[in-house]
Amino acid sequence: MAIPETNWAGNVTFGASRILRPDSVTRLRAMVAGSSGARVLGTGHSFNRIADTTGDLLWLDGLPQSVRIDAQGQAVTVGASVRYGDLAARLHQAGYALHNLASLPHISVAGGCATGTHGSGDSSGCLATAVSALEMVTADGQPVTVSRDSDGSQFPGMVVALGALGVVTSMKLDIEPTYTVRQWVYQDLPRSRLDAHFAEIFSNAYSVSVFTDWRAPYACNVWLKHRVDTDGTRTPPTRWLDARLAAAQLHPIPGMDPGPTTPQLGVPGPWHERLPHFRLGHTPSSGDELQSEYLLPREQAVRALAALDPIASQIAPVLQIMEIRTIAADDLWLSPCYQRDSAGFHFTWRPDTEAVTPVLAAIEERLAPFGARPHWGKLFLARPASLYPRLPDFAHLLTRYDPQGTFRNEFTDHYLLD
Repeated sequence: MAIPETNWAGNVTFGASRILRPDSVTRLRAMVAGSSGARVLGTGHSFNRIADTTGDLLWLDGLPQSVRIDAQGQAVTVGASVRYGDLAARLHQAGYALHNLASLPHISVAGGCATGTHGSGDSSGCLATAVSALEMVTADGQPVTVSRDSDGSQFPGMVVALGALGVVTSMKLDIEPTYTVRQWVYQDLPRSRLDAHFAEIFSNAYSVSVFTDWRAPYACNVWLKHRVDTDGTRTPPTRWLDARLAAAQLHPIPGMDPGPTTPQLGVPGPWHERLPHFRLGHTPSSGDELQSEYLLPREQAVRALAALDPIASQIAPVLQIMEIRTIAADDLWLSPCYQRDSAGFHFTWRPDTEAVTPVLAAIEERLAPFGARPHWGKLFLARPASLYPRLPDFAHLLTRYDPQGTFRNEFTDHYLLD
């Protein structure tokens, strides 16, 4: 298998002096101990230089893809490089599930958790909230195990850690009994209805996403993902808040082939084949794109959308689609949802960094009054350190676990350190 030289989007060419692919944790430990600078590459689905290094880039897909289910403890221990889609299929086959999934199942478990990646749902925390323990290799090559139970005071600082504390080799996640989901889409929700009924819309299903392209008349499409065990099997009305129930499968980006998307039209199916927007065996989203996301207090979402209205004419020409989601608060120090129920404004851009960059600057200026925190793995410009009250505590963890800065890079130095 060819070792990648760029990230998934192709907008970042890695500057590593070596790309190493260990085939065991023992080999990984030796590589880390012998390295003066290292970063871990997951599935390459970050759109900035968070994974880059001038030292050794560690690609972990050669490590054992282990999945060990503890039925009594309602937990699964999984190799960090395992993709969520592969883990989910194994769990469902055994009768279990995770509380949520991101919009695409192609990302690795460790990478998704390390950056605070999330799905959608008023009561669902980000993916990392399911982590109860993790094993990692520190800069001296030694294995370390930490857990929610034994390291309670510092554990919330070690889950969403941006790969800066060590190389995570396995994670233990909370699981629950498997469940069935039915997915419907509503088209052409008026923007005025979104503003007036924001809370109602996002509480209507277990997982809700609203898509808009910022082009007049600013109509939205709404993805509703109902859990059969909690939401029942009711059939939705053909009209809802002046939106109409879709009669055919749709792609989130208007005009694109809906083939890669997960089944809609209310057809029941297992959780892992409905909660993501895209199927594992297909190219997710448009496949040729850049991404940004900003997370802000949920109660400020409508005001924040209004703050972006004056720059709609700047956003629309470089935008493929914007997705709005909701996420429950958590206690993870570097999570963008730390201590606040959040709304996420996710932008899928056309693949033109030069054109997108000034639009990001305009968006960040408009969202700054709302304390918008950027997704760590997406494109952003401003330094968000002041928005993370536990960042000084995280700096102490850096000193403890990586005193020589083996796992630091230009990204972590710029955004995490003064």
